Amino acid sequence: MASNLLRLNLLPPSSLHIPQTCKFPDVNCAKRCFPKQRRVRIRRYCSRPGFLVSNSVEISTQSFESAESSVESVKSVTSDKPVLLDVSGMMCGGCVARVKSVLMSDDRVASAVVNMLTETAAVRLKPEVEVVVDVAESLAKRLTDSGFEAKRRVSGMGVAENVKKWKEMVSKKEELLVKSRNRVAFAWTLVALCCGSHTSHILHSLGIHIAHGGIWDLLHNSYVKGGLAVGALLGPGRELLFDGIKAFGKRSPNMNSLVGLGSMAAFTISLISLVNPELEWDASFFEEPVMLLGFVLLGRSLEERAKLKASSDMNELLSLISTQSRLVITSSDNNNTAADSVLSSDSICVNVPVDDIRVGDSLLVLPGETFPVDGSVLAGRSVVDESMLTGESLPVFKEGGCSVSAGTINWDGPLRIKVSSTGSNSTISKIVRMVEDAQGNAAPVQRLADAIAGPFVYTIMSLSAVTFAFWYYIGSNIFPDVLLNDIAGPDGDPLALSLKLAVDVLVVSCPCALGLATPTAILIGTSLGAKRGYLIRGGDVLERLASVDCVALDKTGTLTEGRPVVSGIASLRYEEQEVLKLAAAVEKTATHPIAKAIVNEAEALNQETPETRGQLTEPGFGTLAEIDGRLVAVGSLEWVSDRFLKKNDSSDMVKLESFLDNKLSSTSSTSRYSKTVVYVGREGEGIIGAIAISDCLRQDAEFTVARLQEKGIKTVLLSGDREGAVATVAKNVGIESESTNYSLSPEMKFEFISNLQSSGHRVAMVGDGINDAPSLAQADVGIALKIEAQENAASNTASVILVRNKLSHVVDALSLAQATMSKVYQNLAWAIAYNVISIPIAAGVLLPQYDFAMTPSLSGGLMALSSIFVVSNSLLLQLHKSETSGNSL
Repeated sequence: MASNLLRLNLLPPSSLHIPQTCKFPDVNCAKRCFPKQRRVRIRRYCSRPGFLVSNSVEISTQSFESAESSVESVKSVTSDKPVLLDVSGMMCGGCVARVKSVLMSDDRVASAVVNMLTETAAVRLKPEVEVVVDVAESLAKRLTDSGFEAKRRVSGMGVAENVKKWKEMVSKKEELLVKSRNRVAFAWTLVALCCGSHTSHILHSLGIHIAHGGIWDLLHNSYVKGGLAVGALLGPGRELLFDGIKAFGKRSPNMNSLVGLGSMAAFTISLISLVNPELEWDASFFEEPVMLLGFVLLGRSLEERAKLKASSDMNELLSLISTQSRLVITSSDNNNTAADSVLSSDSICVNVPVDDIRVGDSLLVLPGETFPVDGSVLAGRSVVDESMLTGESLPVFKEGGCSVSAGTINWDGPLRIKVSSTGSNSTISKIVRMVEDAQGNAAPVQRLADAIAGPFVYTIMSLSAVTFAFWYYIGSNIFPDVLLNDIAGPDGDPLALSLKLAVDVLVVSCPCALGLATPTAILIGTSLGAKRGYLIRGGDVLERLASVDCVALDKTGTLTEGRPVVSGIASLRYEEQEVLKLAAAVEKTATHPIAKAIVNEAEALNQETPETRGQLTEPGFGTLAEIDGRLVAVGSLEWVSDRFLKKNDSSDMVKLESFLDNKLSSTSSTSRYSKTVVYVGREGEGIIGAIAISDCLRQDAEFTVARLQEKGIKTVLLSGDREGAVATVAKNVGIESESTNYSLSPEMKFEFISNLQSSGHRVAMVGDGINDAPSLAQADVGIALKIEAQENAASNTASVILVRNKLSHVVDALSLAQATMSKVYQNLAWAIAYNVISIPIAAGVLLPQYDFAMTPSLSGGLMALSSIFVVSNSLLLQLHKSETSGNSL
């Protein structure tokens, strides 16, 4: 049976062959079964499809080129897995730009995406590259030589290793945060000592004549201040300075380079002035590098804490993954007993890593434990917390035959389960993997930040040099009053003025804010979406989703529950059971919900279905098979009619439809049901019967459409079903008749999406089946409902997957995307505006007229606050509320 099964796919190849066991070996078969005018090569996606059956029984088609190319392009993007590199040492947007530049300079690299937060670089190699491992190792070495330690992430790592890797990274960040706090405490102790001498001045100005003599006189000593400055530079500031020096050596200066250069410049001039008093520079300001490092290190510590908080949602997802499991091994002589009990007397439980579990193994899960893999219950009864997958707070009862998912929690009793998917392929593992991949895909808006951050450091160094030269040689002569400002020292020294302003420019600039503006928001947005049940495949998808102004919706399985049932059968010649039996036999191996409804109805009536041969499915139209030497077709009226030379009288069809309508009107039905009619035809007889299929609308369908329309988003309905069924659904959910489209083939859906895009719309397509795959690929954003945690062509093609199978999550995903991109634009606006405003002020533009100038320590504090603002603003995304939390049923 399996060898004779044939299905038409939406993707190439362009020709299909029925095995020679088929009973139609001659041309007469084609003449009997198909109209003469149909015996030509046809388009794969044509609205009135037909087949050519020749003496070799070859079924050939021509691909619909534009649809095929679109699907292939999406397929190539999703299936072409990049080389992943773990890269450390990135501090700011300039570092990110440098890493990307090093990678792109290799001729074997097609594209590269670098994520500073996750310390990951995703590299796509050119098609002609064959030895991927060698290239990855070579790229990692080049990055390491450039000052960014890198290593190839081994693909196919097991669950335990992946979880271990992420936890080690989190643990490492926590350790660095502790060290950072210690450095901050040390640095600010030095700041307090170095600036303590100013305390007496402040107190004296307030009329309090204390804090002088003894220790206070010692703190006034320039040599003591110089010693404290050396302690700050070689103590808490040592790593920062050395990293900046290394970056200069690698010709990729970063934020540490700017801070280090400013600190060392201030210290060096102060030291020269101190040991060479005959120069009369009077430029001793040792407290400036101490205070500068204190502010910078404080800002870094707060920034690292915020970045660690930003990955909390990913940590929560990873906490759901179990790395250990109890493998149950039972004697082969005692299988019957084992099937009736959770654990038989001679069973052995062995604790093994999840990576060692295989499909078909038996596992024991005790109360309070997390299911390590996906599977089905073999024995036991319990209730399971599935809130992480479904969002449903109430536990779900489980017994023999029920499915369970990895990451859900067993509450009441022990369960023995049969493994259906291994750890790395389990639902929760795929979610985590998709979120990681998503966070590695940069949004197009990130290119703006990268373009600015790349040359940023060299630009700032040049501006600093220009600032020094201007104020030392020109400004102090043109505006002599500026020397009266405190920044010029007590004697109004032009050198002190020029040097401090130059250091201000170095320190106040902040490429970190530019580098963090996009990735922090994308990290939080994608993680929050995954936590709530909608997987968004990257920042580029978020950006497109946020701009969507039109949502196209499929009907069956999208607006409806996707669990149709047979509600009526009619035939003018045969018994209802005979028509059902033939239809069930043809549809037995099909996966469409309507096919399942017919098969389930036959099984419920305990009907034995006849054997079939040469099964062929045309997505969106119907299924064809041979039964007892004759072809039987099940599908839409036009499609079934076109399969046979024998045509039915129009009067017979009217009677058949009337007979079916009478049967339906006699049964209880509500307006919330969508009714679809499929027809059954047999070779030599034409159409012999009709089967009515009813499908209930989703409870959140009407709310979802209404909410989208309230947002000003156009909603359209695209369906391959008949007009009456589609119109009923459209009316119930509130979609206008002019936006309702019926009897559409996959080709026509594809073309409809293309036309919407041509008219200027940004389109999101929502679907669930294989016939939606071309449209999902063509749309700006494809959104797939994931039914029963199964993967299909829709979920593989879509760029957003609704894991909890809730249509209302379309609204939530749109809202989250808009909120995320709003944060991105806010962050970029802040980062750019901050630098545009603060750098001229730091250079002394306000000094001549307003007598205002920054000190290096103030500049360092502002720089730190700039980065903290960006990360904190992104963290506010965690407060984003679901728009449908009270309406998603």
